[in-house]
Amino acid sequence: MLKIPDLHTHSTASDGTLSPTALVERAAAAGVETLALTDHDTLAGIAEAHGAADAVGLRLIPGVEVSVTWGGRTVHVVGLGVDTDSETLRDGLAGLQDYRVWRAEEIGRRLAKAGYDGALEGAKQHAAGALIGRTHFARFLVERGAATDLRDVFKRFLVAGKPGHVPGEWTTLEQALGWIHAAGGIAVIAHPARYNFTRSKMRRLLGELKECGGRGLEVVSGSHSKDDYYVYARHARDEGLLASAGSDYHGPEKPWIELGRLPPLPDGCTPVWTAPALATARRAAA
Repeated sequence: MLKIPDLHTHSTASDGTLSPTALVERAAAAGVETLALTDHDTLAGIAEAHGAADAVGLRLIPGVEVSVTWGGRTVHVVGLGVDTDSETLRDGLAGLQDYRVWRAEEIGRRLAKAGYDGALEGAKQHAAGALIGRTHFARFLVERGAATDLRDVFKRFLVAGKPGHVPGEWTTLEQALGWIHAAGGIAVIAHPARYNFTRSKMRRLLGELKECGGRGLEVVSGSHSKDDYYVYARHARDEGLLASAGSDYHGPEKPWIELGRLPPLPDGCTPVWTAPALATARRAAA
């Protein structure tokens, strides 16, 4: 029987807490046979993950989670099965990485004004890779005693109207999909329930996704409820989109989100891993 692939995970190359090697080894130990590494706006962990996957006999799908500004909000698009040597994709991600550097500096400045000096340096201590994200600031603030946990930090410091919030100014949906397609990948809207869009706004997003050549929607996600699975399965069916599944795993600190624990897709969904672009990974997991 085909096990459900986990097509959305993170390593220390972005804001995960496990190295690419440790992530792959943990996935294999959990029984995952097909895994996508989809770090935020970077491909830096893919080569290491490939080596680890070969060592444990796991099929790795190279991926990336691209930050997009759409409808005045930040939306994430997962690119699956991308060619990591694609100059178009690499150049596009380089621009986002430059913006991330500036944003981290600006978050540090804003938190300093709120009385939390040394936030940027503290965030860097929690980042194993080159990219500094909001989660790294959140871990620093918890360590500092400013909040009880990461969720509390985001609520009190890092969302709109709070002292450490910096509005995202990412790439457009059209540009992000152009980069992914130039690299031979399949574009998937990540964890749609997190955006809290109305049904009409979600349909508009998915319509634009299709207009730009996007093909998938993440139906099963570590941040989705059981009800969400069926809501977004219906969206996928109505829009003729492939359904994806991913834990959005960031590390063992969130034990309620674990590798290898994904439920089956709801009935009537066409799995994204049956697409020809991901066929090699699908056969390896069969």
